[in-house]
Formats: sequence, structure tokens, C-alpha cells
Amino acid sequence: MPNIKDVAKKAGVSISTVSNVLNDTKFVSEELKKKVQDAVQELNYKVDPIARNMKTRKTKTIGLITADVCGLFYPFLIKGVYEVANQRGYQVMICDSAGEYGEQGAIEREKENFDKMFANKVGGIIFASVTSPHMDKEYWYSLKKKTFQHQNIPLVSIEQDFSEVGIDSVYFDCYANSVKATEHLVECGCKKIAHVTGPVFSNVVKERMQGYRDAMKKSGLDVKDIMIAYGDYTHQSGYKAAKTLIQNAKGLDGIFFANDLMALGALRAFKELNIRIPEDIKIIGYDNTFASGLVDPSLSTIHIPKRHTGKLAMQLLVDQIENPVENRKVQKIKVEGRLVVRQSTVSGASDDRVLAD
Repeated sequence: MPNIKDVAKKAGVSISTVSNVLNDTKFVSEELKKKVQDAVQELNYKVDPIARNMKTRKTKTIGLITADVCGLFYPFLIKGVYEVANQRGYQVMICDSAGEYGEQGAIEREKENFDKMFANKVGGIIFASVTSPHMDKEYWYSLKKKTFQHQNIPLVSIEQDFSEVGIDSVYFDCYANSVKATEHLVECGCKKIAHVTGPVFSNVVKERMQGYRDAMKKSGLDVKDIMIAYGDYTHQSGYKAAKTLIQNAKGLDGIFFANDLMALGALRAFKELNIRIPEDIKIIGYDNTFASGLVDPSLSTIHIPKRHTGKLAMQLLVDQIENPVENRKVQKIKVEGRLVVRQSTVSGASDDRVLAD
């Protein structure tokens, strides 16, 4: 396998000149640049990203930490990250915090993932955290301290707003979106509305639950403990939660699911129980994943621009990497969600299918 010395010999230039061309670190004349590029092509030379990361701060690898890479939400967000990464010449290293391991397990795994990223000398990190700046400020301040120890690696949060601890953020208003979902069920005539949560250790899940509770209170509707079922974002937990709610909370006429995948699992349970959607019970999900528009009845939900969010996060990260500025103002971008009305709440509603985001 050819190395950088072979490229320098073939091009008739110094090793430092080859390095400057490949890493775009110093000015090189067009004539010498072409000689290096021709030698690279002729020898089929490939840059070792790990070796380059060890030698320069201008790494072309970024880290991405997700909370559940196997769901329907993150693949489209990752696609958005990759679109910008490919355009700007970056590679992406992905680690998953795997929320199903439970509260402490997920948080510890998240910390381990950050340490892996630092050890691999990535140029920056995009992350979705299972905790929040309010829950554990000491953790986040210590993490920021670690970034300074590792050549001030830039960070960007997705889904939650971490700007108060000095981290750029592309975030959603989970509370307001959940109010929107619950109020839609109320407007459809529902009086007894249940909620199926995601993993309760997650701050995002807590915000969605609080949005549901406050919307119910504002509408003068009671929330009893038996009207809240605890899921884990999987279709299996949605299936089980639906059956539990039907058995324990008699007279339900609406259910707000904290994500689409659980709502899709519930549709199977309702079919087995001969419960008609939306005639007997109206249901709404959250995220607007591609499957929500393909099932029958199609699923009403809250649309979150997943791919767009990934692109925005990567753009913020690249800006920090390529244009470092002292005392830079922390950036935060709120990505708005919107209500998508389909047949699971309104019989005969037109199908609003979003297959790409």
C-alpha cells in the first residue's frame, strides 16, 4: 500500500508539500498541487484518517451520538448529517447510547461514547442526550471542560436546547408539540385521553408527558394514573400498552403516543380487540416517520423535520470546526413541529404522506 513518502517521490516534491495539499493547511502553487493530485490518483493513495487526526486539529471525522439508532426517527436525521458531511468532505463516526439499558445504564453509556469520541480525536461531536442541562449541570460543565482538554472540540446538541451550558443546539419544543397533539384529540371530541410515554428517564419524554398533562388540565379533563402507560419507543411496548390501557382504563376515547412506532404497535392490538380506529378510539403519534402514512388507517402525528435537523446540526458543527472564533456566541435553532391530521383521528382525512423525512 503506497504511503505519503511514495506520493512525494512520485510528484517530485517534499512530504510537507503533499501534506499541505491533502490537508489544505498552507498555500501550494497550482502547478505543485496538480503534481501531487496526479501522483495520488496514479498510486491510488488513500489518506489514513486516524493518522491525520493524530497529527492535526483539522480532522475530517466527526462524531454522532444517538439515543436509539434502531428506531424510525434517527436514520433520517443521520441522513441529513451525512448529506452535509459528504459535501464538505467529512467522515462520520456513530455511537448509540441504547436507551433500553435503563436510566443509569443509558447515561453511563452516553458518557462512554463521549470518551470514545475524544479518544478517536474527532473534530467535533453532534449528540442527542438522554439527560438534560437542568437534570445534571455538573455533568455538562465537566464535559465542556473535557472538550477544552481535547483541543476545544466543538459540540452540537440535537433535540434539546443546551445553549445555557454553552453548547450549540438544534432543538424541538417537545412540550408545545405534545400540547398540540393532545389538543387535537380534544378538538376531535375526545373526553378521556390516555398517554403512552417513552423511557421515563429521558428528559424529552418528561417534557412530552408534561405537555399532555397541562393540555388536559387546560381543557378541564382529568388525568388518572391508570390513563398513563409506560413504553420504551418500540412497537412491542405500544402493543402491550394499548392492551393494558383498554383493560384498566375503561371508556377511553383517545390516546396520545409519544412516538409513531408505539402507535403502530397499538394498531395491531386494537385490531385483535375489534376496536375501530377512529370510530371507537382516536389515536395520535409523534415524529411523522414514513410508516405513519402507509398504515391503514393512516396515523395522525406531529411532524418533526428530521433530515433538515441533521443538516442544520452538521452545518453548525462544520462552522465551528472551520471558523474557530474566540468568545463566539452560542447558536440555537428551534425546529418547529406541525400537526399532521390523518385517518386515525378524522375519518376520511386525506393522506398526508411524508416518505423522505
